[in-house]
Amino acid sequence: SYILDEEAGRDGGVRPQVPRGASKMGTGSREQEFGQPGAMGGPQWPRHRQQEVPLRILVPTQFVGAIIGKEGLTIKNITKQTQSKVDIHRKENAGATEKAITIHSSKEGCSQACRMILEIMEKEANDTKIVEEVPLKILAHNSLVGRLIGKEGRNLKKIEQDTGTKITISSLQDLTIYNQERTITVRGVVEECCNAEVEIMKKLREAHENDVASLNQTNMMPGLNLSALGIFSSGLSVLPPASGLHGSLSAPANYSPLLVSIRMCLSQGCLCVFQTAEQEVVYLFIPTPAVGALIGKKGQHIKELAHYAGASIKIAAADNPDDPERMVIITGPPEAQFKAQGRIYGKLKEENFFTAKEEVKLGAHIKVPSTAAGRVIGKGGKTVNELQNLTSAEVIVPRDQTPDENDEVFVKIIGHFFASQTAQRKIREIVQQVKQQERKHQQTVPTPSQPSK
Repeated sequence: SYILDEEAGRDGGVRPQVPRGASKMGTGSREQEFGQPGAMGGPQWPRHRQQEVPLRILVPTQFVGAIIGKEGLTIKNITKQTQSKVDIHRKENAGATEKAITIHSSKEGCSQACRMILEIMEKEANDTKIVEEVPLKILAHNSLVGRLIGKEGRNLKKIEQDTGTKITISSLQDLTIYNQERTITVRGVVEECCNAEVEIMKKLREAHENDVASLNQTNMMPGLNLSALGIFSSGLSVLPPASGLHGSLSAPANYSPLLVSIRMCLSQGCLCVFQTAEQEVVYLFIPTPAVGALIGKKGQHIKELAHYAGASIKIAAADNPDDPERMVIITGPPEAQFKAQGRIYGKLKEENFFTAKEEVKLGAHIKVPSTAAGRVIGKGGKTVNELQNLTSAEVIVPRDQTPDENDEVFVKIIGHFFASQTAQRKIREIVQQVKQQERKHQQTVPTPSQPSK
């Protein structure tokens, strides 16, 4: 099978050209695709593909053959009845005990296709006696899972009670930069699992829609297609392909908006900042009542967060017990800063330290050389004003600061996550430019000439 180019799909569903002599099943592909045939017999992509969050599930490898059926008849029947497109990532992760399936359709189509797949697996399990239970396993991006769980697990508990299922979610420690998805395991009879799938996906779609709305409100990224986001490798030399999209820079539509600001900053000329593995220190200020939630039981959450982000995260002691904010010191390269700060912003929202309609705005302090402070401000405050207009963040460079032992001063940034990240990156870029100019100046300073004999 051949995977439709994202750009072509947006321009009216132009189908990719199939090379002459290529087999219908596409043996050279990493995955198999099955879609509802269009007028010309090729796979027809649903028009809502770009807007809807696809349903991604994990199935035991031994059941993949039964789901596809002889000559693909079973999966073709599923796609026809549900008006969906189903990607079976059969050749990925060779030797794995489970394979991912991505279903692109309407909400109802996804649920109907999921039900049919569960029924096939249950019948196969009963016939073969290989396993006693076949749970439903839904894959969801980590940035959405917290809002599915809800404060103190209330959302998840309600879904369990309403559907009669038992739901567990994989640990944060299982995440990597290449795999940002967590596994939601639902146990129960098929009917109960299907009811739970509807409620789980409803919460995930709501979270995704809120993230998209938040992006649109920033007015900094007009027309940005969330489904075209990629995950950057640590060196940023390549964009690794998203799961199931071989040879493509696109990712599933439920990918974290956290990555938007990475791409945005790169598009604004901040690549030099990301190419280095230089350790950065950011002092992030959070509400004092949120400290316990960030630390977690016996420090479990902050440990998982540090492991996930690849950063050092420390909470400074309070100078005064009545202080409304506590300082969180985050040390790590730019990539780790994005992940750690993004997760902290998300945690505060999930734990309802900010209301549903209220944006999470935090203060962040970064240190810059005192020689660069003037450049950040600009002549007559021009640069700092442009920074604030560009990023929607409040940027303050206090004039009465005394440089520390490293001849550095603080720059204060206040704003929502995307605004803060863009401001941080632009300020780091200015600092890099100042340092480069200083090095260039030192190299061009003439050395005293030797007297001639």
